[in-house]
Amino acid sequence: MSWLSNFVLPKIRTLVGRKEVPDNLWTQCPGCEQTLFQRDLVADLMVCRHCGHHFRIGSAERFPMLFDGPFETVELPKTPVDPLRFRDRKRYTERLRESEAALGAGSEAVAVAHGRIGGVAAIVAAFDFAFMGGSMGMAVGEALVAASRLAVERHAALIVIPSSGGARMQEGILALMQMPRTIIAADLVKEARLPYIVVLTDPTTGGVAASFAAIGDIAIAEPGAVIGFAGARVIEETIREKLPEGFQRAEYLLEHGMVDMVVPRGELTATLARILKLLREPIAAPAAPA
Repeated sequence: MSWLSNFVLPKIRTLVGRKEVPDNLWTQCPGCEQTLFQRDLVADLMVCRHCGHHFRIGSAERFPMLFDGPFETVELPKTPVDPLRFRDRKRYTERLRESEAALGAGSEAVAVAHGRIGGVAAIVAAFDFAFMGGSMGMAVGEALVAASRLAVERHAALIVIPSSGGARMQEGILALMQMPRTIIAADLVKEARLPYIVVLTDPTTGGVAASFAAIGDIAIAEPGAVIGFAGARVIEETIREKLPEGFQRAEYLLEHGMVDMVVPRGELTATLARILKLLREPIAAPAAPA
């Protein structure tokens, strides 16, 4: 009996026992509540194949998706850590460590890379909402200034892809000062007569929406993205009126002229490539009169 229980039964359990299913094998869509196979979701560029809901993605997913081939990430300027020694429920430095643990050491709310899109040289600054809600602090301001200078130096287009809750409260006035700095950075590109394109993703709000995200030569939005300064609930409580259906969504802003186009993620690379070629081609001189 001991031989059967100690040797045979464990062998049988090993052969017929069910293997554990990984925790990240399935994802539930917040739009339609369908259960999605993670591998299919990744193949669909993190877009639900049932309802078209666009999941939030960061720079690690954006860069391979946009560039033609190889690209290089840019080392960004270092900024003071916790200049105000801020503390709420946690120390600011602790929140930074938690975000770095999720995205990798040395990461921030934005990453910058350069390469080619549709054969045209481009600098891309992509936000990571997973890093403190993509909030804009001194590091983000420095990153966008560096991206603008690099675009001018390389005579390349600048594409910024914000996904942010706004200015970073832990840096106070220093974070708010990044609003005019990022506008000046965008102006550097425009003064050099280079394309400055903004791709608004979910969410683009607060001080980010009120600064560099609002002044692109062309404003593109992903479907369903929330875009605006203050939240809808705050606005309703302030004006004491019910807001229209879909207020602050990308499609509503397109209807009211606030964005130029709403482009699904699967068509974004081809759209950017087409726009860059059009903006970079020299204008033909008018024919001389006969």
